[in-house]
Amino acid sequence: MTSEKTNKVQPPKAAVIEAPYEVIYFAKKHRISQEDARGIIEKYGANRKEADKAGRRISV
Repeated sequence: MTSEKTNKVQPPKAAVIEAPYEVIYFAKKHRISQEDARGIIEKYGANRKEADKAGRRISV
């Protein structure tokens, strides 16, 4: 019999953290243009922490 721990699926929150932002959501969140948001997402990919930092720098 397999243990219950090996059958667990990755929690949804962890899966979201590893995925890159959606362009429209990111642009609205930081109040920047979609072109700027697209560039940041392309540069930082799934690294949301760094993408958020870049978005805050542009929005100022």
